[in-house]
Amino acid sequence: MATAKQDYYETLGVPRNATPEEVKKAFRKLAMKYHPDRNQDGDAAERFKQVNEAYEVLSDSERRAMYDRFGHAATESQFGRGFEGFNFGGFGDIFDAFFGGTTGQRRGPRRGADLRHSVTLAFEEAAFGVEKTIEVPGIELCARCDGLRSEPGTQPEKCANCGGSGELRRVQHSVFGQFVNVATCDRCRGEGRVITSPCRECRGRGLQERTRRLQVKFPAGVDDGQQMRLSGEGAVGLHGGGRGDLYVQIGVKRHKLFQRDGEDLIYNLELNIAQAALGDDIDVPTLDGGESLRIPPGTQSGEVFVLRGKGVPHLRSGKRGDLLVHAQVVTPKHLTPEQKQLMAELAESLGTPLSPDDKGLLDRIKDALG
Repeated sequence: MATAKQDYYETLGVPRNATPEEVKKAFRKLAMKYHPDRNQDGDAAERFKQVNEAYEVLSDSERRAMYDRFGHAATESQFGRGFEGFNFGGFGDIFDAFFGGTTGQRRGPRRGADLRHSVTLAFEEAAFGVEKTIEVPGIELCARCDGLRSEPGTQPEKCANCGGSGELRRVQHSVFGQFVNVATCDRCRGEGRVITSPCRECRGRGLQERTRRLQVKFPAGVDDGQQMRLSGEGAVGLHGGGRGDLYVQIGVKRHKLFQRDGEDLIYNLELNIAQAALGDDIDVPTLDGGESLRIPPGTQSGEVFVLRGKGVPHLRSGKRGDLLVHAQVVTPKHLTPEQKQLMAELAESLGTPLSPDDKGLLDRIKDALG
């Protein structure tokens, strides 16, 4: 069985959402470390080759996008062509890449590619958790032939060209002796068998374009930009290989009232001058409904009132954060004549005489209220 290739992101030591600058920086560091001229260790040359291969793919936006969708299957010559062979036109090209051309070795089990899918949640869904059905487009085993490529009821035949070995051996003689040249059979492409009655549904490809519906539980407390990995829910494997993983990128819609800071929520509460000066009992919105909040007399702009346990659950512990109510005292911009008279009387009663040299009325009231 062929040794599985290391993930390109793991090779460079960067996350899957790494920026091009981060990929380039990681490559330069590793290239310096493993360059054969600088590192004489036995595996340095091989590691240098792996680092270069990973960088060639991840530094190219188109190649990286294909790798993110189909993994090493999109880059290896065992499936026909490398990236140069793709015209990125659709699943038909992927089928051709999987089964077109010649192979360099017999096809062993191949793990399916890791896939990426984006989901947008409502603010409350992210806060309290939700189970949703997501639809993931991809390539699946043919439902008719179950990926065997032959029409049901028929069997592949042993390749007469190579006798079922998948290899052609040619003996060459020279003055130095006898040499055996081993090449992949060009008729069966190294499989040792030939499909004589291709499945009429997939036309002998063994795969179909199909959308899968998955039930996914998003835990309470997930946040915008986070990612979930669903093991074994990625692309189907080839030749008996297991499925890859599915990475679900989470987006969260903004709330019209609240801002989120970790597990805490922030709510801006506007108060008029009278409420701030005299105090008031106000019904404050929370994710659980209205909550009564006592505003003490003399409240200033910027004061914060805390409602314990009214925030978002912690992703692991489940303990809820707090609701932070930020008081904002609003100075009126437009007053009726009656309101102006009342404010003037208030200013006089606070011991702020009116004179042309004094500050404006509203400034004096704000000063008087602290």
